Amino acid sequence: MDEYQGELAKALSAGTNVPGQAPSADPVAALEAMAATKSLTPDALAGLNNAISAQRLAMQDIQKDISLTSPLSTSFAAFDLEAPAKLLTPRPTPLRNRIPRKKGVGTSHRIKRITGYTGTGTGGQGQIWPGVSETTTTAFGSINFERGPKISYTADDIVLPYNSYSLSDSVSFDANFSGLGYQDLRQLSSTSTLYATMLMEERMMLMARGTSTGYSGALSAPTATAAGATASGSVTAIAANTYYVYVTADAGVSSTGFGESIVSSVATATTTSGQALVVTVTPVTGALAYNVYVGTTTGAANAYYQGRTTGTTFTVGGAATSSTGNQGPLKTTGAVASRAAADTSAYATGYDGILPTLLGPSSGFINNIAGAFSNTNPGTEFQSVFAGLYNSVKADPDAILINGSDRKQLSDSIKGAANANYRLNITQDEATGAILGSVVGGIVNEVTGKSVDLIVHPWLPQGVAPVISWTLPIPDTEVSDVWSNYLVQDYMGIQWPVTQFAYEFSTYFRGTFFCQAPAWNGIVSGITAA
Repeated sequence: MDEYQGELAKALSAGTNVPGQAPSADPVAALEAMAATKSLTPDALAGLNNAISAQRLAMQDIQKDISLTSPLSTSFAAFDLEAPAKLLTPRPTPLRNRIPRKKGVGTSHRIKRITGYTGTGTGGQGQIWPGVSETTTTAFGSINFERGPKISYTADDIVLPYNSYSLSDSVSFDANFSGLGYQDLRQLSSTSTLYATMLMEERMMLMARGTSTGYSGALSAPTATAAGATASGSVTAIAANTYYVYVTADAGVSSTGFGESIVSSVATATTTSGQALVVTVTPVTGALAYNVYVGTTTGAANAYYQGRTTGTTFTVGGAATSSTGNQGPLKTTGAVASRAAADTSAYATGYDGILPTLLGPSSGFINNIAGAFSNTNPGTEFQSVFAGLYNSVKADPDAILINGSDRKQLSDSIKGAANANYRLNITQDEATGAILGSVVGGIVNEVTGKSVDLIVHPWLPQGVAPVISWTLPIPDTEVSDVWSNYLVQDYMGIQWPVTQFAYEFSTYFRGTFFCQAPAWNGIVSGITAA
């Protein structure tokens, strides 16, 4: 428009000014003045006036103010898009970083263990008196010799099959090329898949269950009973009705672990006015917790998920619920019990992680407290494990893995104990006042005197606290590491050949994870919210 007006002004500047008037700076105004002289023929004058009117309308429209909505509703503003996309994805893998990865070969890993001999007090071995006299004889084959009695051994042979593990991702051609200049989506896909593999392996090392020979197998379906109980305190009454209850054994946390057992048989209870519903579960070996489903119509598909309990009871009725609690209001929507029609607690391609190992028959010591930490003798739950492990195999554990909520409860139990031996240092500066808060950093093993570190594991389910030995306090055991990964092939990243309009990526590794000396490890389980 500026160029047009400039050229028009030049064309008119030589002779279009009206005599006796100052030259007009507006070319259209000059044309109007020219038309006013009536020096043109009537037809030419009419055409000029029409052209002038159209030009005035066009200039009026073109010269409107520009705003965020005019002349385009989407504006002409630039997008302040910061590249690349932000990865707000926590990815801690403390076990994978700590536990060694060793070379495996073949299709399985095999070890032969001597678990006890005379005098060790392990492996079921008894004691014999070593005293002899000149007449003492001991049979060696078919002949008796004047020698001391023979010692005996206990041993086992462990064969652990190797399994393969893999995760994959793909980026379509359209997505890849459309993202050029913003982010390398192929790189993002490969990196995300690698981290996802590491995170899932971390969870496997913690709570995976295998079904092959040598592993724990699937969790059994629990049994449960239900009954009405008078609502009081934080428990509120639910509607008087007949309720149908189903329970599953949890292999972790169903949303973040590796699923749950098949659903139990139905338990039925009828409540009256002013009552809540109390569900009681019979414990299942290896279960970390129990998922409770309740409905007002029979059938697993009509029973809704009420919550998770790490104890043996769950109360349906209450104003609030947390993931670590053992009560909650009656829910009539959400996940249903029929999701547990098939077992998801164990896998044919799985191995036993730390929790199944320490909750199983080979564990050194299991202390199922079925309640909150003690406020009268803080830490006594772990002292029981320390004492049990020392009495059985002279173990001296190195660390305790604990959930963040459980560690907070343990710290609070010390502050609330009237007879606890502790000291709080309250630091004060001149500007902000007191700095409050205390946390348990370790527990002294009252049997051996060793300070055992507490390690908050980011993916450990609430309710269990493994007591871990990384090494053995015995020389010449031929066990350099108590927990190990044996891998035929460690991590591989595979960029697949392009066979369609997509770039595809997979990770792959093959091996197993196991504990060579489970008797040197124990666990505190059944920890409920305070």
